[in-house]
Amino acid sequence: MSTDELERAAEAIRDGDLVVYPTETVYGLGADALDPEAVERVFEAKGRDRSKPVSLGVPRFETALDRGYVRASERERRFAEAFLPGPVTLLCERTDAVPDVLVAARDRVGVRVPDCEPALELLERADRPITATSANESGRPSVREVGDLADHESVREAVAVVVDGGRTAGTESTVVDVSTERIHRRGALADEIEAWLDGR
Repeated sequence: MSTDELERAAEAIRDGDLVVYPTETVYGLGADALDPEAVERVFEAKGRDRSKPVSLGVPRFETALDRGYVRASERERRFAEAFLPGPVTLLCERTDAVPDVLVAARDRVGVRVPDCEPALELLERADRPITATSANESGRPSVREVGDLADHESVREAVAVVVDGGRTAGTESTVVDVSTERIHRRGALADEIEAWLDGR
């Protein structure tokens, strides 16, 4: 992929449009996570139930804290140091900066810091948090390479830019809430995360 491609994707996000981008797990469907209208279009494109929250991606965990998107306990910060960037989604207390539509009006939001250079560069260039949800129609298989988008017409038609990063690993991120010691979705690194929770 080219720098131009990433810049076009970042510009599309700043304009309120949707993009498809690679991560170390599966391809993601990205939009400005702080723009309620853009987030709504993500739900529409996926056909996703509005009661199911969407995570937000940032280039570093500290970005989410410094810019006031989330609050984190000391233990959550230690967890982030241990596992981020990586195929992990960490649930944290959200602030009013995060729109209700993203999190189904809940008080926590998933924070994702992908271990993937193109995704991190896109996040830096966009200069805002990006929705971190798989680029597939809900209930359908995840997109592991750009060609898979052919099977997800509503997503394909909704996006302004597709960033091609080749084939991805295909194992989705593990979703964890350190405050309750609970793994909500087992994915990559689930055993290591479980061991960390048990040992701390």
